[in-house]
Amino acid sequence: MPERRPRTPPAALLRGLPLVLVPLMLLASDFPGEFEVPAWYWLAAMSSAVVFLLGARWPTLVSVALSALAIPMFATEAWGLSGLVPYLGAVALTEAVMRTRRTDAIVLLSGCWAAAVLLGLAAEHSPFWRPATAVEAVAAVGLPLLLGLYLRSQRDLAATLRARAAEAEARRVDDAARVRAAERTALARELHDLTAHHMASIVLRIGAAQHVLADTDPGIRDVLEDVRTTATGALSDVRRMTVALRDPDLGEVALIDSDAVPAEIEAAVDRLRAAGFTVDSDVDHRIRNLDAIGRLTLLRVVQESLTNVMKHADPAAPVAVRAAPRDGGVSVTVVNRRRAARTAPGGGYGLIGMTERVELADGTLDVDVDVVQGEWRVRVWLPATPTEEPR
Repeated sequence: MPERRPRTPPAALLRGLPLVLVPLMLLASDFPGEFEVPAWYWLAAMSSAVVFLLGARWPTLVSVALSALAIPMFATEAWGLSGLVPYLGAVALTEAVMRTRRTDAIVLLSGCWAAAVLLGLAAEHSPFWRPATAVEAVAAVGLPLLLGLYLRSQRDLAATLRARAAEAEARRVDDAARVRAAERTALARELHDLTAHHMASIVLRIGAAQHVLADTDPGIRDVLEDVRTTATGALSDVRRMTVALRDPDLGEVALIDSDAVPAEIEAAVDRLRAAGFTVDSDVDHRIRNLDAIGRLTLLRVVQESLTNVMKHADPAAPVAVRAAPRDGGVSVTVVNRRRAARTAPGGGYGLIGMTERVELADGTLDVDVDVVQGEWRVRVWLPATPTEEPR
């Protein structure tokens, strides 16, 4: 496949156009025997074309330089198209006024160009003070100045419209995401409050029936066990779907292997240490008996707690992280000392999200503060996987 060459921007082509047009204009004005463009005029004209190339980078200096180069060309009798070459200074003035916002710079540039025009008119017209000369001077200076101001206002308007369009698009995307999140949260709440509640009740009642009918026919016990296993799996699926509805971006975390849970917690602790905190970590590697929802909830609660530590805790005080099996589940505790400016638990979205996650996983969350010592404690307990409980 042939390599595509980068295209030259149109602005660069327009800026280099005087290098082509100026020699053609000078050649068209040169008639041997009648009028011949002087060599120094050629030099001044081509110098103006070269200087004009630098207008994108130094518009103010280029405008002053072209005004200075225009003075001797205005003062010289020119014929035909060669007389238009000095007006590159008018184009440079327009561009400089368009690009700058400094009033003093605009006044200076306009004064330089006006001086060049007036000196040229004074050399061209013997009775200088006449209405035609005044009109010509006002037009030669005023039109480039007004055009530059107009172009600047159009650039500002275009930039404002682009900013407003980008802001409106960002608001639209944000509003759409907020509406979708609200709908998914409402769906997840209904799914949890209705379906999950009834499924959990079914599992509980089947367990009670198994206990009551422990001495009955083995076939009946097998049927009850099969129903209980099916209901338990369905309940796990409902919980997984609930979490996916509430936080669709975390689907990959829900599939984390149970053996990797301690390593993930240690990784979060290492990130806290890298932020300059001293962490006393004690993670029991037996915390593996959680289902996918429990593992996801555990990791997110730990990560959110450690994120809050980085935001609000005193870096000089040690942070304690404990994770171990307890009461048929997994318990996690994070203790840190807050800065003096904050001594009471807040009500931010992080804490609300943690509470909702733990409730969806049928766990408990306790956040309290020791006002005397300024310590915050986050305690989380999540139930173990029912199918992995000892019988």
